[in-house]
Amino acid sequence: MTGFLKRFARNRGALVGLLILLIVVVVAIFAPIIEPRSPWQMVQRPFLPPFTMSGLPLGTDTLGRDVASGLVHGARVSLIVGLVSTLVALLIGVPLGAVAGFYGGWIDEAAMRVTEFFQTIPSFALAIVLVAIMEPSLTSITLAIAIVSWPPVARLVRGEVMALRHREFVDAARLAGLSNRRILFGHILPNAMSPIIVMASLMVATAILLESSLSFLGLGDPNIMSWGYMIGAARTVIRSAWWLSFIPGVAILLTVLALNLIGEGLNDALNPRLARKGR
Repeated sequence: MTGFLKRFARNRGALVGLLILLIVVVVAIFAPIIEPRSPWQMVQRPFLPPFTMSGLPLGTDTLGRDVASGLVHGARVSLIVGLVSTLVALLIGVPLGAVAGFYGGWIDEAAMRVTEFFQTIPSFALAIVLVAIMEPSLTSITLAIAIVSWPPVARLVRGEVMALRHREFVDAARLAGLSNRRILFGHILPNAMSPIIVMASLMVATAILLESSLSFLGLGDPNIMSWGYMIGAARTVIRSAWWLSFIPGVAILLTVLALNLIGEGLNDALNPRLARKGR
């Protein structure tokens, strides 16, 4: 664990990303304390510019709502959707890919054909269709993003398991009389966790972008404030009130950038070959 932390700390970009993400997480957790006012409440005249003496540091939107309140409460939505959809995608993709890679044969063929079917459809288009069918809500958005996100996970896990299933420690486990289930989930999968962890961090970033895109198109939950909704609501006044799109856009940019930097740092820390080079 100490070696992992040292390798991770060598990547300055990853540390910066971790700091940014921690700030976003703290803001999301303590959103009701930081901004007790509802993000839907009209507090001033519309189009109040940011950094004025009105007591509203980020100004107001087209309906006179506090932009800072929307930004703070929107952080919670983005993180929840990103984390939960990634977790659901992992719960689907990891077991499917592991079983396909370990047993091979018709099981592998069937699993990969299903995976290829989902991958032939553009993920964003499929997410739009799924949300439209299920009606826009936080649950439907999270489920739709999870459904379009699991195929790459299944393929990655399948490849890792196929590379590990003929290793010496697997043969030793078989000679010890362990069942296939215990060998797969107790010995092979733990040794394949490094690329899965790295991919999961990048999937959270992709999920946040997908949620923002869906909300921008008006397919978000109409009762919940999100960064994508803020940008979408302000797109018609981007010339006269540029800050309404710019501020939540920067929030999305920084969060996604932070997750990508963390993913790069995790890859450096968990990759055995890079770890040996660093010694």
